[in-house]
Parts: sequence; C-alpha cells; structure tokens
Amino acid sequence: MYNGGKIILGLIIFLLLITLPVWFNIATGTSKYKPNPKILPGQTECVAPANYMRTSHMRLLDEWRDEVVRHQRRYGEINGKIYELSLSNTCMKCHSNKKEFCDECHNFADVNPYCWECHIEPKEK
Repeated sequence: MYNGGKIILGLIIFLLLITLPVWFNIATGTSKYKPNPKILPGQTECVAPANYMRTSHMRLLDEWRDEVVRHQRRYGEINGKIYELSLSNTCMKCHSNKKEFCDECHNFADVNPYCWECHIEPKEK
C-alpha cells in the first residue's frame, strides 16, 4: 500500500467536511429567532396546555380525525370539557388568522401540513 498516508489524510479531510454542519451548529448554538404566533386577545385556554400544543398538536389533530372519520364521533372530552372534534369549528375559532398563527411556526419549522387538502383554508381578515 504505497498511498496509505494520502488515503488516510483524504479520509480525515472528508470526515471533517461531511461533519462541518454539525460542528458549525455546536459552535454557534441555537437560533435567536423564535416564532411568536398571534393569539386572539382574551383567549385564556386551549384544549390542551400550551407546551403540549406546541409540540404535539398534530398528534391531537390526527386523533380527532380518526375519531370523526373512522368512528363517527363528533365530540370528545379533554380534561373534563366536551369539545367538537373539528379543526374548522374548534381550533380556528380562536386561531382564526392562519397566516399569523399557523404559518408562523410551520414556516420556521419548514413543515408543510396537509390540513388544507381536506379543510377549507380560512380567509385572512
């Protein structure tokens, strides 16, 4: 193996280049920008605590969809309160401005939810 040194040097350079984004993120820390979705004045509570809704609202919406579509249940109980299992009639009542509420976080997280493939997209006010 006449070129062993060059091969090892090449592998080291390759590994450094391929892991550069990881090292860059470790060195710079986290993003200073945090999305701040707008909520309606006077809104006191959601169907679940805010931290849960920030991280797991899609799971909740999927469960609601399954209840409505597969089990024909239109209402459900969460923390002792009865809610209509509806994106349009429950969620969009308080979070009516899609651009300032939904899109704010979804654009930050670079996700494309499929809600509006079935639901009517709310008109911006």
